[in-house]
Amino acid sequence: MKKVLLLGASGSIGSQTLDIIDKNLDKFSLVAFSVGKRSNIIPDLLKKYPAVKDVYLINEKEASILKDKYPNINFYSGELGLREITEKTDYNMCVDALVGFAGMEPAVIALQRNKILCLANKEALVTGGTIINKLLIEGHGKLYPIDSEHVALAKCLSRVNKDDVKRLVITASGGALRNMPLAELKNAKAEDALKHPTWNMGAKITIDSATMMNKGFEIIEAYYLFGYGLDKIKVLMHDESLVHSAVELKDGTFVLDYGKPDMHVPIEYAMFEGKVDFDLMHVKTFDELKDCHFHEYNPARYLMTELAKKCLSLGASKMIALNAANEVAVYRFLDNKIGYLDIHRIVSTVVEHTALNKEPSLEEIKQIDKASRMEASRL
Repeated sequence: MKKVLLLGASGSIGSQTLDIIDKNLDKFSLVAFSVGKRSNIIPDLLKKYPAVKDVYLINEKEASILKDKYPNINFYSGELGLREITEKTDYNMCVDALVGFAGMEPAVIALQRNKILCLANKEALVTGGTIINKLLIEGHGKLYPIDSEHVALAKCLSRVNKDDVKRLVITASGGALRNMPLAELKNAKAEDALKHPTWNMGAKITIDSATMMNKGFEIIEAYYLFGYGLDKIKVLMHDESLVHSAVELKDGTFVLDYGKPDMHVPIEYAMFEGKVDFDLMHVKTFDELKDCHFHEYNPARYLMTELAKKCLSLGASKMIALNAANEVAVYRFLDNKIGYLDIHRIVSTVVEHTALNKEPSLEEIKQIDKASRMEASRL
């Protein structure tokens, strides 16, 4: 029985993780969780999952009220609360479904405590990849990605000889604005960018999908997860999101993971530590997939992906700045405070102004993140 700490229980990944737990109550027990602003769901979750002993919520006053109502539950809140719940809770498995930089430190702590980390938080590897990889190399904990693309790559790589691999192929839908002419992107509004053609996700990641910042993050994640350099990672545009990613072999053929867009599948793969049944396809060309449409990636359209690749080639501090500035810019765009193209302008400027540090400590990562957010806000 795995005792699960679920960070981000009220989000899309969090709610689908609860679905997996509900279907496998003999294998998983929810013992702790965090929520963001949707604290209204806490009473229902406590009633449904009686094994829960630890809860995090943002609002400190509300946490104090809940402590009086539920004296047997440990409530954490405020700026240090996520760190504390990850450090103090008794769990075997941490599902990190937090959005943004907030998910990085809990991921590091879970591995430091030798826990199983099921990671849906892209920013953890983007900003803390050097620390996380060092922990894994030293034998601290285990990491299983939840991203559909990286689960697909993990599946494919498990069925091939490493010496036969030519490169990794990460598929991309192109997001809500994929058919908008380049000249019109300057007029794109948040409501336009939130209409994702195939996935139903939170607002922030949906904007990242439109700018393809998320694909830049996924390239960085693949670099840390699988050890392949930029020259071995290709992005392929794919309209239907049925091919979740593929491995190209040196003989020119492809091994790929094919299926309907459903995040339950990668979540289950991670929580069962890869010990699930799955089928892969082996094709000579993508043209064999008659129900799918593929297009070459256009770097002129997706400047954020190109910026992420540049940051990966430069070093850790640039990726930390990239993520921090992107978070600030995306939320300003969602609030209609800046234009769509301003996202790249702001983020690229912050990255340029950030000093190079290839192996920052955890405290240095936090300092770079804070400084980058301030600079992005100023811009």
